[in-house]
Amino acid sequence: TLAQNIRELTRDNLRQTFAMVLQDTWLFGGTIRENIAYGREGATEDEISAAARAAHVDHFVRAMPHGYDTVIDDEAANVSQGERQLLTIARAFLADRQIPILDEATSSVDTRTEVLVQRATAGLMKGRTVIAIAHRLSTLRKASRLFVIEDGRLVEHGTHHELMMQPEGRYRRLYELQLQLT
Repeated sequence: TLAQNIRELTRDNLRQTFAMVLQDTWLFGGTIRENIAYGREGATEDEISAAARAAHVDHFVRAMPHGYDTVIDDEAANVSQGERQLLTIARAFLADRQIPILDEATSSVDTRTEVLVQRATAGLMKGRTVIAIAHRLSTLRKASRLFVIEDGRLVEHGTHHELMMQPEGRYRRLYELQLQLT
């Protein structure tokens, strides 16, 4: 695709380019179906189910007594943090935007759910430019390009392998420190 200056886009066009999966999930009081469908107006049942399957959330939704008609309260207290995250990923799949932004998408989930979130986000990334923000560096190993930003400044960039080859590199030190802590 050709590069385009974002100053030439309308605000609505720019917003239609991005899908967001944030650390702090946002669900609203309504059914699970409505929360997923928020990703795209006019979505069909098949599209909602396909997005849920792609996000690895369909199995837990179908296990609920009312399935997709299960009502989530305003605090989403009746679903776990990991399930909330997977529902927002399903919403992003349904939105089908060119550039998903994943901001600490695995930071507040348990280890078992992290695997599901990583699988779901891997599917979301296929064929797209993705902006992934993470402190848990293991989630970024397969990225085609990494940018290490410290105090608002770009300090390193490259592939995981290239950055690991820098003996005094910031990324390498952080990555090795995280390995020691696990």
